[in-house]
Amino acid sequence: MPRVFISAAHKSSGKTTLTLGLCAALHARGHEVQPFKKGPDYIDPLWLGMAAQRPCYNLDFHMMQRSEIERQFARAAAGAHISLIEGNKGLYDGLDLDGSNSNAALAKLLGAPVVLVIDARGMTRGVAPLILGYQAFDPDIRIAGVILNNLGGSRHESKLRAVIEHYTDVEVIGAVQHDASMQIAERHLGLVPANEQQAARARIQHVGERVAAQVDLDRLRAIADSAPAREAPDEHPAPAAGVQVRVAIAHDPAFGFYYSEDLDTLRASNVELIELDTLHADTLPDVDGLIIGGGFPEVFMAELEANVSLRSRIRRAIEAGLPTYAECGGLMYLSRRLDWQGKRCEMVGVVPGDTVMHDRPVGRGYARLQPTGDDRWQETAPIPAHEFHYSSLENLPADSIYAYQVKRGHGIDGVHDGYQQYNLLAAYVHRRGSGERGWIAPFLNQVRAHKARAAA
Repeated sequence: MPRVFISAAHKSSGKTTLTLGLCAALHARGHEVQPFKKGPDYIDPLWLGMAAQRPCYNLDFHMMQRSEIERQFARAAAGAHISLIEGNKGLYDGLDLDGSNSNAALAKLLGAPVVLVIDARGMTRGVAPLILGYQAFDPDIRIAGVILNNLGGSRHESKLRAVIEHYTDVEVIGAVQHDASMQIAERHLGLVPANEQQAARARIQHVGERVAAQVDLDRLRAIADSAPAREAPDEHPAPAAGVQVRVAIAHDPAFGFYYSEDLDTLRASNVELIELDTLHADTLPDVDGLIIGGGFPEVFMAELEANVSLRSRIRRAIEAGLPTYAECGGLMYLSRRLDWQGKRCEMVGVVPGDTVMHDRPVGRGYARLQPTGDDRWQETAPIPAHEFHYSSLENLPADSIYAYQVKRGHGIDGVHDGYQQYNLLAAYVHRRGSGERGWIAPFLNQVRAHKARAAA
């Protein structure tokens, strides 16, 4: 199972762009590349999956048990020629003092050699103690190579190569010159989603060609091949699939934040997923449930408002009891209206509150929830989650019923999250759907109960 962990010395080193280019370059050579992304992230995996032409899977200690990470990695990597795991932030960065949830910890868990991306702007001889320090900090981490990024020219590259060769035993497998044409447009939540850019494939191809010309792909493959053999993890028996149900899932430029693992789990649970284009579809298909994930509804709020027919049909369906699960952007879409940059647009209106966008994040980072006991899904165990929203939901009625008490994070008001009404659960936090603490199993319980009632 050849694999490499792509990490960096610090955040904003160009690691994602390089990983994107590596996926594209290896795929162009005919390799089956399986991408992974550490941490709760929706946008980078969209790009990485498009570059590799295989779904990208998230691996995260906060959202998953270690055994779940190992099983997910083994399942997705099966059949691939090489797996590329992109870290987040720096190699040793993480929440815990002991580094138990760091990139290094994930590399050790998966037995993956590390290729360190170094942003070399303004750096010469100082690159040596940086590399030596990263090697010495945890001897169990094998830094098998470095890629120098954002170089200032051939002289700069030559100096750095000479320093690294003289003072360290780490191989330079790539040297990438600073190139504005490789940058991907950004906005307030990071990289613009690949499913929103018409020119995404052309940009990916360009980045792949530039990376292929400046990184030794054969050496990268050799490093991946040197990863130690792994025993296959024990697989948990798949849950009973249950009665087949049809579930609409919002999937368009406004909404597209879904984990690949969760889509797999839904399909494996005998769910027929019906993609719903909230910008153009004039009606809600005949379905047993509805999922509206995160995204950028504020960017498309005029188009969403203009689609009066779909908004009214969604509202009527939810008020009639259609089981619906919504996260972040989905919650915003279901609110009464959305205010951003001096403009106000009407939304679905089934959530009796108003969404207001702000210049700074309102909720950001890992979250932890405790079901309130008013949770109609009857969950009891603490729930790991994450959030990243620039909006707040205002003017909700004082007697609103919430599914979660926020133990860490912000949620809707700093105390509560998971607005409930009818068979709707809508929250700012993002949850993992799969696993024992996932939202899929309780959601499908509601969907199948609703279908049974309708049939009766």
